[in-house]
Order: sequence, then structure tokens, then C-alpha cells
Amino acid sequence: MLNSIWLALLLIAVILAGITGRADALTSAALNAAKEAILNVALPLAGLMALWLGLIRLAEQAGLVTLLAGALRPVLRRLFPDVPPDHPAMGAMLLNIAANMLGLGNAATPLGLRAMQELNRLNPQPGTATNAMCTFLAINTGSLQLLPATAISVLAAHQAAQPAAIVGSALLATACSALTAVTAARLLERLRWFRADSPASGTTAQPRLPPATSQGSPSRNAGLRNPHATRPIGLAGRLLLLGYVFFFTALIVGSGFGAGNASPAPEGSVVVRLSQAVSQWAVPFLLAGFPLYAALRGVRVYEEFIRGAREGLRVAIRIMPYLVAMLVAIGAFREAGGVAWLGRVLGPVLGWIGFPTELLPLALVRPLSGSAALGVFADLVRVHGPDSLLARTAATMYGSTETTFYVLAVYFGAVGVHRIRHALWAGLITDAVAMIASVWICRWLFS
Repeated sequence: MLNSIWLALLLIAVILAGITGRADALTSAALNAAKEAILNVALPLAGLMALWLGLIRLAEQAGLVTLLAGALRPVLRRLFPDVPPDHPAMGAMLLNIAANMLGLGNAATPLGLRAMQELNRLNPQPGTATNAMCTFLAINTGSLQLLPATAISVLAAHQAAQPAAIVGSALLATACSALTAVTAARLLERLRWFRADSPASGTTAQPRLPPATSQGSPSRNAGLRNPHATRPIGLAGRLLLLGYVFFFTALIVGSGFGAGNASPAPEGSVVVRLSQAVSQWAVPFLLAGFPLYAALRGVRVYEEFIRGAREGLRVAIRIMPYLVAMLVAIGAFREAGGVAWLGRVLGPVLGWIGFPTELLPLALVRPLSGSAALGVFADLVRVHGPDSLLARTAATMYGSTETTFYVLAVYFGAVGVHRIRHALWAGLITDAVAMIASVWICRWLFS
């Protein structure tokens, strides 16, 4: 599937550039996209991968990921029936989904890549996406969003009277997209065209579990699957953890009500302010919380963090070619006029369902490029005003959808999956539902 999509994007881009006389623009876009893929995407992502996979390594070795996954085991078991309930993938997926819900995009991607690595350990057919992988990526595309921080920031920068007014609309829109993501993935995986091929032997495929040892050393997941191998937390440690949680709770509540800040409290309801405070303090809480918990369980925190960070750098290097390939094709397609061409083709249909034509460029660009979509969104806010219905609808659309092609390239590239089966279609269906739902919900809430 990715082979056909990538080739189609390049061929259509060259043909359109020849028709419209934009060959020079296409060349510049392709070269700039290749440079941006490494300098502005892959290298910053490498640092983030090292940080977050180092922290996840600590959480694994201390048994914290298993503890978190166990709390939501009934829900995860229904969403991912092919994944064993006690497998490390469950905890990694849970952390990724939680990061997406809080709007922590920088943390969500490394956590998602780690989840894909763990899911690939269960893959009976390396190179082919499993049902769990496709469902997981669909959920990433349509993740429930508690706080669309970027969209709120753009509205606030343009002096919106109530920049946080879109929190409710984004929550409703992402609720629709999350339900669509799971439903679409489940329905599409049953279609004959998207079924995974049976192994050549004709036997039933069994998951590939990681080895227990490697050259006489314990498996890197031994601490995760056997959390009792680390020492129990004593009374003093429990009191320390309780005090730590209480301290951050006081910070969140104080920030939510405007206390303890030099700047005034953000506009909006108490729920909105508390949500923003949670988003603000979530990363600091994890930065110290995971090492503290691991240290209390007897984990050598610095050494284990370095091991996880080293793995993060290897993953970042592995996905660089995939990023270059996808971003070059998308940049060439967009600069050659492919988005405008799609707009002319889809315009009548979207007009029939009540979709504003002014929002069509954002809807077309959003699955392809996050930076381009942000530029289109900011321009809409500037032209139509930050408090207009169109601007709030655009903000809801931007905050409730994802760059589907980027997610597919990065996540599947990290584990060497080339046959993506129904993952793309599930993601695009989820994007379409989120965009249409955003229009209808905003019209209902703000008109």
C-alpha cells in the first residue's frame, strides 16, 4: 500500500507541475522537504526519543508500566484482543493514549514508537501490520483530546476573547473520531482485501515472544514482566511518594485557579483551567516521578535511563529514511498544486453536506503535513477573526485530527512494516468523520 501511495504522490506531482508550469517550485519543495525531514523532524525527534524511552525504561524495570496497564486491563483487552493482557505493549499503548489525550504531542510520539516495537514482538509476519497495530494507529489518529493546546495558543495569539471556548467542541469531535477509529479498524480488518496472509506453512500463526535471555544476560523486559524482582517499597518510600503526589496536586490546583503564577489565570471555566494546569505540569511530574518510583524499587536509575536513551537514538536513526521519503512526496504533491486540484474535485460534494469551502484547504492539508496545516489554520484565523464561527471550527478541526501520513511513515518505519493493510483507510475515515463532526458541532454550539 505504501509503495503505491508514495509512487502515486510523486507521479501526480510531476504531472501537475508540468501542466501548471511549477517545476521549479516542485524541485525546491522536494529538496527543502528532504532537508527538513532530517534537520527539523528527525534530529529533534532523536532527542525526544532518547528522553522518553529512557524514562519508559525506568518505568518498565520498576514494574510501573505493568501496574498502569493492569488498571485498565478490561478496556485494553477489548480494544486489543490479540495482545496478551500482561504484555509490555499494553502499558506502552496506555501511556501513549494518555499523552495524546493531554495534548503532549512531544511525549506521545516516542511512547507510540515504543508501543509499536512491543507490538512487533508479537507479529507472526514481520513486515505486515497486525490488527493490533492498525487499531492502535487508528486510535492515534482519532485520539480523545482533553486540551487542544496548539489550537488554543493560535487563537490566543490573535487576541481571541475566549480562546479556550473550543475545548468542549474538540472534546465532542474527538469523542466521535475515537469511536469511529475503533469501529473502522474492526470492520476493515474483516474485509478480504485487508486480511493478513496466512504463513506459508499453513499453520496458525503464533505470536513471537521476546527471548527470556540474551547471551546469559536477563531480558530487557524481565523487570517489566516480573515487577516483584525489584525490592518492595517500604513505609518511608510510600510516604515520600504520597508527599510527591500531594505536592504536584497542590501545584495543579493552584495553577488551575490562578494561584502561584505571575501571569493571570487562563480564561475559561474551572474545568478548562484545571485541564490546562494538568497539561502544564504533566511532563514535570513524569520527569521526576518515574525515576523516583524506580529508585524506591531498587533500580539503578541513571544506568537504566542511559540504556533506554540509547535505544531511542537507534529508533530515531531507523526512521530517518522513511521520513525523507514521505515528506518529499507530500511536499512535492502540495507544491505542485495537488491540494488545490483535490479541492476542485471534492468541493461540490463537501458543499452538498454543508462543509464550508473556506475550510477545505485545511481539511486536505491536515492529514499530509502538520506544519502546513498550522499555517493554513493561522491564516484562516487572521482573515476571518479569532472569534468567528469559521475560526473556531478550524481550531476544532485542527485540534481533533492528526497528520495521518506522517504517523504511518514514522510508526511503521520504526518497525519495518511495509504492508500496512487497512491502517491508512481507517485513519482517513477517522479524519473525515472528525472534520465533518467539527463543522456540525461548532455550528450547534456557537451559532
